[in-house]
Amino acid sequence: MEAFSAGLGQGSEFVIRIPAIAESPMLTDETLQSGMQHGTRRVLVVDDNVDAAECIGVMLELKGHHVEIAYDGFAAVELAKRDKPDIILLDIGLPGRDGYEVAKILRSDSDLVHTKIIAVTGYGQDEDRRRSKQAGMDEHLTKPVNPDTLAHLLQRLA
Repeated sequence: MEAFSAGLGQGSEFVIRIPAIAESPMLTDETLQSGMQHGTRRVLVVDDNVDAAECIGVMLELKGHHVEIAYDGFAAVELAKRDKPDIILLDIGLPGRDGYEVAKILRSDSDLVHTKIIAVTGYGQDEDRRRSKQAGMDEHLTKPVNPDTLAHLLQRLA
């Protein structure tokens, strides 16, 4: 990272250089089928931050998971009941219904009893973790989530 300024009252410029990632191989039906045999899952990503949800969704799709995305609590409940995902990555601070309420609703549905619910949230205090567990969430990750941590967790839950 570099920082530049022409002087007091002249503003500042910050330059961050991020290394490019080598191009990923194309996902073919054969690759997806192979991945499905190695623990990939149907994942519902729920986050009102569209960019964050789509970023996590793309990362998971590149790992071979089938991903659906919801941007609020009402859509999350609807998609979860319709698609019965294996894993739900659930933000807590959602419009309409918060993540705690969504988790409680989903935990009351007998079709979703085996679905793993993981809080992926900016709420990281002990009280937040206690409330997520009380609402029926299986794990609690605080944003920003390390992609390797998430990948290992999904692998462990597979």
